[in-house]
Amino acid sequence: MAWIRTVPFEEATGKLKKLYERVTGPGNNVDNIMMVHSLRPHSMEGHMAVYKNVLHHTGNKVPKWFLEVLGVWVSSLNDCAYCVEHHFAGLQRLLGDEARGRAIRAAIEARELEAAPLEAAQVLAMGYARRLTEEAASVTEADIAALREAGFDDGEILEINQVTAYFAYANRTVLGLGCSTRGDVLGLSPNNSENPDDWGHT
Repeated sequence: MAWIRTVPFEEATGKLKKLYERVTGPGNNVDNIMMVHSLRPHSMEGHMAVYKNVLHHTGNKVPKWFLEVLGVWVSSLNDCAYCVEHHFAGLQRLLGDEARGRAIRAAIEARELEAAPLEAAQVLAMGYARRLTEEAASVTEADIAALREAGFDDGEILEINQVTAYFAYANRTVLGLGCSTRGDVLGLSPNNSENPDDWGHT
């Protein structure tokens, strides 16, 4: 599941056991991206807090399915198949339109965003995410002004920025430690957005 030692659910004790119990999915499944933190439970705790608040918080205004699109896009740019597969499954569940989801993914894989069945403002947001992912130092205030002109308010721009930044972290966690999807249940997420402390995956 990873290139470093991980502690299985059934062997966990103390703080790690309590954290595992908070992030489990069906059948006590713990996603490998969380299990890879098992030798440093505080690291898992930090990861989950950022993930939950950036992608799954009731305070967000950008549609959750589009935040998942951004996650798939950034992960694809970073060649992180693990996060692409997990978050594409989540995207499909949230979007509820399998054909549209497949068309979005095809456009992502072809790097032809204009072909995606998305609004022009959403395509612009993906362009911002690409620049931030591939050449972060080239981002300027003009990029933010363009997002604002396209209809995003500053809080929504912050959401787009934070999702892009989170996936830079998550992708490098996975790629740098050899995380695989073996044993994972794809597409689960902490869906209780009303409670930031509820990390359970369903």
